[in-house]
Parts: sequence; structure tokens; C-alpha cells
Amino acid sequence: MHKAQIAALTAATLVVVGAYYGLADALDLVPGALTASPADYAVQPFPTPAAAAQDPEAATALADDAPVPAAGELAALANTLAADERIGDATAGVSIVDVASGEELVDLGAGTALTPASSNKVLVAWAALSLLGADHTVDTTAVLDGSTVTLVGGGDVLLAEDDGDPDATIGRAGLGDLARDAAAQLQEQGVTSVTVALDDTLFTGPTWNDAWADGNEAWVAPIQPLMVDVTAYPSGGYPADPALDAAQTFADHLREAGITVTGTVTRAAAADGATELARVTSAPLADILSVSLKESDNTMTEVEGRLVALAAGEEASFDGATRAVLARLRDDGFDISGVTLHDSCGLALGDKVPARLLAQIITRASGDDAGTVGRSLMAALPVGGLDGTLDDRFIGIVGAGTVRAKTGSLDTAASLTGTVVTKDGRLLAFSVIVDGFEAGGLYSARLAIDDDLVSPLADCGCGG
Repeated sequence: MHKAQIAALTAATLVVVGAYYGLADALDLVPGALTASPADYAVQPFPTPAAAAQDPEAATALADDAPVPAAGELAALANTLAADERIGDATAGVSIVDVASGEELVDLGAGTALTPASSNKVLVAWAALSLLGADHTVDTTAVLDGSTVTLVGGGDVLLAEDDGDPDATIGRAGLGDLARDAAAQLQEQGVTSVTVALDDTLFTGPTWNDAWADGNEAWVAPIQPLMVDVTAYPSGGYPADPALDAAQTFADHLREAGITVTGTVTRAAAADGATELARVTSAPLADILSVSLKESDNTMTEVEGRLVALAAGEEASFDGATRAVLARLRDDGFDISGVTLHDSCGLALGDKVPARLLAQIITRASGDDAGTVGRSLMAALPVGGLDGTLDDRFIGIVGAGTVRAKTGSLDTAASLTGTVVTKDGRLLAFSVIVDGFEAGGLYSARLAIDDDLVSPLADCGCGG
């Protein structure tokens, strides 16, 4: 049943995207269908957010007897990529798996650990869903001890500055709502003047990872357990201290609600005997992943890694998160041999992950027995030519709507990890990593991945 649902989604998406592209092509607004990427594809060091798309209508399901592609023909595609001059001297790792049988059809350096870039986020997403559950939420609370109100961060970096929206993912919980509820409780208790403190002790260790190259400040905020809408900074320019900024916003709303706030916001852990005044709750994890995976948000993924660490009894730090993620993958039966993780989001060039591990996670997530963990992960991945970091790839050519995958983009490494439905109607899981091209070669590497491997996979009428 799950394969049928995936096919229904991808096939209908292809129809929608193809229709709009045909119009644009007729008007000479976009290039024709001879290349796998548009000619004006903007070169970005990392993906940027895109607008959400309409849900496609249902379409024809996968045929149960769809032929399995011939392994030799698929291997030829992988070899073409490995030899493509557009990746220079980079190393390509490719694993392609038939989802229905679990058979690995292509192994081109699939067991070699390479820099996965943001495909790394697939590891964290699986671990988070597996350990925490798709319905997991986090709370931001206000507590009172004496005349001090403490704002306690619980891991929500999508907070609304003022009113929360119960139907939204971004901004489900609002700092203004929290402050007004807290003010009402204070007034009931006859408290009219307070000081405000910030408790951001949920996370430990540094907020910046030494394994990240200089300049990555544009792509990840300081890692703290609360922040006003991290997605509001698609081009960088993050606050230097997001948690403190959120606490100051909270204090301002307390004042607006009639409470006198004296002094400046300080940092201090909430007292053990503090009483709760109010709390606001985030969207569920599955919904949050639909933002962090589609938009490849580095800060959100680092926070998700720390939440995995807390649930696993590890310290909520960079190292604790990576230990917890790998431990959960191992406990779930995945082979983590050769894996080295320095972070959760994949910005670190020192991260090393085999393509086979990524493909195996996708295989399980898209199989008939995937359960809520797998369904939530797959639903959160970008769709080719439609949304997220794939919104401007596979436009007008085979792959639009039939590729559902996590992108990875660094100065010297590119990856793509997900599923594709072949022309014959067979569901394949794949991961491709190209690691070690010259700085500035990202765009060319992406084109090679799409042209040589992924688009031909989607166009494969190559049943064995």
C-alpha cells in the first residue's frame, strides 16, 4: 500500500509540473527539455528555502509486476557519472536498491565513506523519528521563583514573535501568547513587578562547531534551545544570541501585558522549586521535519540531534548528538561501519558516510513495513521540480515529480539521497555522493548527478 501511495504522489506531481513547464517553455521563459537542469539555475553554496507547493491529486498506482531494472544498465549510468569531466577528480559513491526486494542493484564505491553534505540530515531524521516518535513536541515554559520569571527553552527554534498559530508548523507556539498567559497568572497572584531570566541550559557545550569552515555562519545560527523563527533568515544574518533575543522579546510582551519588568534579562537556570506560570507547545516532530528536510535547515537539524541525545541519555552537545544518532541507527539494525560524524547537519567536511547506509535507510523508510517513522521521513523529502531544495531541478524533464530526495551541497561535495520511480513503474532507493571536486564545482557536479544518473533512472524502461 505504501508504494502505491508514493507512486500516486509522484505521478500526479509530474503531470502538474509538466503542464506549467510546457507553458513556460513555449514562452521562452525556461530552456527546453534537452538538459536536466535549467540554464539559469542559480549557483548557491547551500540550498535556499522555496515556497510550499499545492498537494497533487491521486494518480495511477505502481504495478505489482513492474520489472526490476537490469543491474548492468544501471551500473553503466553510475560509471558514466564517475567518468564525467564535470566532477573532475572527485570520487563518486553510488548505491541503488530495489525497494520491493531490498536487492542492491548498483554498488559503485557504495561502502566507501564520503562527505555526505546535507544528506547527513537523513541519518538524524531517522534517529529522531525512531527514538522520539513522529508526534513528539517540545515546550517553552515560563516559571516563577520569588519575583523572577524565567523563560525556559525546550528546543523550539520556530517560535512566533507574538501570536502562535495552532494550524501552523512555523510559529505554532508564540512568545506573545506565553507572556500574556504568564502575566495573567502573575496578576492573579498579585505580582506586578518581576525580573526576567533566561534558562537555556537544556543544551550544553559550544554553540558553534569547530569542524565548520569559516563562513558557514551564513548557513547556521548559534545552536541554542529556543529562537524566534530560524527560517526567517534564508540568506544568513542570524542573531548573535538567538536565545537571549527571544527572552528580551518575551520580557517586552510581559510589559505590554501590564507587568513591570525591572533590570535587564539575565541568564540563570530555573530554580528547582519554581512554579510554572505558562507553556506553549511546538508542532509535532513529523511536521517540523517537513520544514527542516525540505529546506535543508542546518540549525533545526542540529537542534533535532540534541533532542535525540537527550532522549538517549547523552549530553545535548555536538558530540552527544552524533553519538546518540549513530547508536540509534545501530540499534535499528543499520551498519554504521566507517561512519564519522562531527555534526548533525552535514556542514562539516570531516563527516564521512557510505552511500550504502543512506540508501538502506531510504529503502526501509519507503518499504511496505516502513511504519510511521518511514512514512514521516519520506513525506518530508523535497520533490523534484516541485518544492524545497529540489524546486528548480528536473524542471521539464524526466525526474520532475518522480524524484523525492534529500540534497547535499558543499563547496567540494554534493549528494542526493532518496527514491525514484522508473518509467516501468519500479520504485528504487538511491544515494549518490560526489566528494572532492574543486571549490566552485558544485553546480557542475549537481548537473552531472542529475544528467548522468538520476534523470536516466527515472527514464529507465530497462527491465531486466
